[in-house]
Amino acid sequence: MGKVRITVLESKCRCGYHKKGDIYEVEDICPPICHELWQNIYPSVYTLLNGGDLDFGDERRKMFKLSCPDGGRVKVKGEVIE
Repeated sequence: MGKVRITVLESKCRCGYHKKGDIYEVEDICPPICHELWQNIYPSVYTLLNGGDLDFGDERRKMFKLSCPDGGRVKVKGEVIE
């Protein structure tokens, strides 16, 4: 099983949990990120951790770009790393 790297692309986090450029590597447990953001991105992380790929525009890739449910204040990119 590979890992998924989550990179914070943009952050206007009201609680100050995340800063632009923060990086988290996920193998099997939740990284120390906001629970609301984690709940939003977890299905995509799980898919990538288990060898799947995701819709990304007109193609399928082993990556995603998603936002937190609080009006998109935090934007992240997730990608498979070996």
